[in-house]
Formats: sequence, C-alpha cells, structure tokens
Amino acid sequence: MKLGIATVAICLLASVAPAQNWPQWRGPNLNLTSSEKNVPLKWSDEDNIAWKLPLPSRSGATPIIWGHRIFLNVADGDNLELWCVDKRDAKILWKRPIASGNYKINKQNMSSPSPVTDGKMVWVLTGIGILKAFDFEGNEVWSRDIQKDYGRFGLNWGYASSPLLFENALYVQVLHGMKTHDPSYVMRLDPKTGKTLWRTLRPTQAIRESPDSYSTPIIAYVDKRPQLIVSGGDIVTAHDLNSGEELWRAGGFNPSNNPSFRTIASTMAVGDMVYTPTRVRPLQVYRAGGKGDVTDTRRVWTFENGPDVPTPIIDGGYFYSINDRGIVWCLDAKTGNEVYGSQRMKPAIYSASPVLAAGRIYVVNEEGLTTVLKAGPTFEILAENHLNDYTLSTPVPSEGQLFIRTEHFLWCIGKKN
Repeated sequence: MKLGIATVAICLLASVAPAQNWPQWRGPNLNLTSSEKNVPLKWSDEDNIAWKLPLPSRSGATPIIWGHRIFLNVADGDNLELWCVDKRDAKILWKRPIASGNYKINKQNMSSPSPVTDGKMVWVLTGIGILKAFDFEGNEVWSRDIQKDYGRFGLNWGYASSPLLFENALYVQVLHGMKTHDPSYVMRLDPKTGKTLWRTLRPTQAIRESPDSYSTPIIAYVDKRPQLIVSGGDIVTAHDLNSGEELWRAGGFNPSNNPSFRTIASTMAVGDMVYTPTRVRPLQVYRAGGKGDVTDTRRVWTFENGPDVPTPIIDGGYFYSINDRGIVWCLDAKTGNEVYGSQRMKPAIYSASPVLAAGRIYVVNEEGLTTVLKAGPTFEILAENHLNDYTLSTPVPSEGQLFIRTEHFLWCIGKKN
C-alpha cells in the first residue's frame, strides 16, 4: 500500500518533536510534512491575519517553532542576530548578536541557514561560518567560527546550508569548490559544547561551480539503522553517524560534466528511499545501502523534470516536484511513474520549498503568493493567497496557524491562539 512508506517514516522519526513544533527547516518529521489538521486555507495581506512582525530584511531561513517560541535568523544591516519571538502575540522576547559582517549576494544574505532546536537549546549558523548555541532564555552557551577552524567557504553564491539536528548531534556540511581549492567536508558536533566529534573530507570529481552545494543533510535508514545522506558535487553519499566514514556513493547527476551544476534543492528520504535532486535533471532515486559506488546497483528510478531550487516533497505514496517556474509534477513515490505532470501554477519564480499539511500542499512564490494545492493524484488549486511581499522562506504550520516569512514581515496567518 502507498501509505506504508509514510507510516514507517513517521514512526522512525516521531521522537524528533511533537507535531505542533517545527524544530528545523524540514519540520518535525524531517520531510516537510505536518500532521496539523486545521491549517488556514484562505487569507490576504489584510484578511485572516493574527499578527505580523516587522523584519529588517529578507532571509531564506525558515522560522523555527517550539511551544510558544519562534526563532529567527535575522540580518539587520551589517549584523546577524538570533531573535526569539512569542508565537501568541509577536512580542520579541529577546535578540542576541551572532556576528557582524553580513552581506548580500544575489538573492540571499548571510542569514540563510535556518536555526534548529530541541526544546531546550537553539543552534544558529550563519553564511560567514559563525555557529552559536543559546538556551531558551537567550544565554549564549558556546560559539564556533567554522571558517577560522577549517578554511574559508568557497561557494560562488555564499554559504546557505542549514545544520541538521538528529539524536543529540549536530551535522554540518561544507561542500564547495568554485572559489577555493580547500576540500569539501562533513562534520558532526557535540551540541552541548560545540566540539567537533568527527570531520570527514568528501572528495568528488566535480569541476568549477559544480562542487558547490546549498543543500542540507538528511537521514535515511538501512535495516532500521540511520545513515547521514549528503548531496552535492555531482554525487550523493552516505556516512556512518558515529565515525563519519563514507559508506556508499552514487553519481550520474551531471552526465555532461556541466561546470555550473551546483546543488540547491536538498535530498529527501523516506525509510531507505533517497530522493536526490540536481540542477533539474536527472533527479535520481536510490535505495540506501551497499558499499562503495552503487550508481548502477541501487538506482530505483530517475526523473528528467526535477526542481532546481525548491526541495521536492513526499507524502508516502506520492512524490511532488515543483520547479522554479511553478510547474508541478506528481509521481508514484515507489516507481517514479507519472500520476500527473506539467501542471502550472501562476507564472513566477519559486524558491521556497513546499509544505504539506491538512491534505494540502502550500507553495509560496517569490512574489508572496501562496498557492494551496490538493494533495493526491489530481491536480487542483484550492486557493491563491497574496501577501504581496518578496519571499524566499518555507512556510511553517503550527497549532492551526501558518507562519510565512517575507522580506518585510513575519506573518501569523489564522485565528489568534
């Protein structure tokens, strides 16, 4: 049955956080889905708004929620800050400095990585490599400068990967090559102290800009044992959580060896199924496991209309790919067979990743329009909701409300709680 994959994934990841929380950018189940039932369907910039909080600038970082607290990575002029906001009334509980030296490059600035939390502490990484830990009262617990420790970031458009929090460990990837000869690497940190527990180099044959990856690591399972999955540099790799050892790798993501095949959309995983985008084509699906190069032995299916920037979403039975122009495909998640394809939302640029909640898919474009699609085998637009403000950030459902971060505001959509 198609729902079987989703059931396994939710059971395996249920310990991450209660459903009403959104502790990291992929959400409580690490798959951009929520069990929320009463998420708002319709709104505008004047209707069905509980509150809106003014913000000093845009950001690609997702709002992170635990209980009544929202955490935001914020760029304010030259400064990068962590904000803690009361979810009930938009009161700013505290602001803490992370670093100076913010700068804008293309669409993004150095606040792009999303924070992560476990309900007791919150960790925030910046595009200039400063990683800090705070408790819920805003006290700084520790600080790291990753560039100082391991060399300057060398991505063409600035560092933007978010940390992954899993089973009391932080995982950070630095995959680069356009502006550096330093090696790419992945590392595991102790969340209590910030100490590096392991750091593993990740060599590839990618050239020029193709080593650069703006994606975030994910967890897949092989025989119920978790593996760290990292995508970028024309390959996807799996790593042992305890040692960082590379377990397997798969290629085929850049068959023409295009020098500008940087990776933006992140890998998604359901059980042992690993769904890895590249720069549009080919998106490839592998079954995690094996040893060494598994390109030809573990591939399940491929897709030639993958996204470039928005991360795809999987509800267990269906795989949804939404590209940068707002064109939607729905595939069978197990086989890759097309359920429907090439269906268009409003023409615009789409950079934020979609979220699935209440049987609906919420998709925000850069103009601040949220299109609400019916989840399932039939393409149907249920609503189009305008906020009329520039948007890069993934929307977040929580306790019957929807939180959308635009350039000038954080919006709380729905009834006041």
